[in-house]
Amino acid sequence: MKMRTLALSLGTLSALWLAGCQANPSKSAAAAPQDPAQAIAAADAARKAAAAVDDEWRDTGKIIKTAQSALKAGDTAKAQKLAASAEFQGHMAVQQARANANAGNPDYLYR
Repeated sequence: MKMRTLALSLGTLSALWLAGCQANPSKSAAAAPQDPAQAIAAADAARKAAAAVDDEWRDTGKIIKTAQSALKAGDTAKAQKLAASAEFQGHMAVQQARANANAGNPDYLYR
């Protein structure tokens, strides 16, 4: 009886795990823009969104400028990679700003 219950539980968990993997494809499966100019524009939009919530990260703008330089030099793969990195930083900066919006200071500072 215990073996049957264990097998049934493992089967159910495996099915749920596989369904979760199917519902949430990895980042590599996501379609990235093929045009580096579009990727740079998306990165700049993410940077501006972070700046709008006063939480732009230090290097995001520098990475975008480096991506633009790489695109002008004809290195589209490098430009694409840098733009993706800058866009990620922009999105993470917005997420960080939202998470820390009402964080406040620790109580021991007011004693």
